[in-house]
Amino acid sequence: MAERQKIVYHAKLAEQDELYADVVDSMKKAAKLDPNFTAEERDLLSIGCKNMIAEKRKSWRVLSSMEQKDEEKGNGANVKRMAESRRKLESEITNFCNDIVTLIDEYLLPFASGFESSVFYYKMKGDFYRYVAEIKIGDEEKEAADHSMEAYETGFKVAKANLAPTNLVRLNLALNFAVFYYAILNLPERACCLAQQACDEAKPGLERSNEQSCKHSISTLKLLESNIKLWTS
Repeated sequence: MAERQKIVYHAKLAEQDELYADVVDSMKKAAKLDPNFTAEERDLLSIGCKNMIAEKRKSWRVLSSMEQKDEEKGNGANVKRMAESRRKLESEITNFCNDIVTLIDEYLLPFASGFESSVFYYKMKGDFYRYVAEIKIGDEEKEAADHSMEAYETGFKVAKANLAPTNLVRLNLALNFAVFYYAILNLPERACCLAQQACDEAKPGLERSNEQSCKHSISTLKLLESNIKLWTS
């Protein structure tokens, strides 16, 4: 078995064991050997990255909430301790996200094999800049949000021009781009408009298709519809 195959195989085993740091490390090595990822390899990297960052984002939200409650109670010692922990976590999140964006920019996007791969990576880039924007304030938040917007917009243009409305990667991009408008830019009307347009364009094709073959696209469609209901209630 060639070296790169061994690395990807190790990543698959690590994913089964939920060792997501190992998944990410292995797929970064694979990208540097040959960045022309298959769809399965793209998904492996994405799963590893999402699970790693999800835990850090969850911890950050908990710490921020605890810090705010202690501040309201006037508990200065706890506030200081929580703030130190939060800043350390913010640094970890920022460094991880920047590392993934660098991987995308230097290896994955330049060698993307086809429009779907390009859209996948632009979406991923937008996501990881969005995660940075979530935890920053002021100019740093704006800078991360601007980069996120640029990545989402570029991917969206490529998707609309080259991928079917029912394509899973295109739908996932629409889902996350709408979340960006709602959660980062605080533009619920724009978020709902984007999500509704994606639903309207995809529904006819999904209704005509075999449900089993489109089950993931149908799931994403339902998430889009759920968000529209949530954002308009």
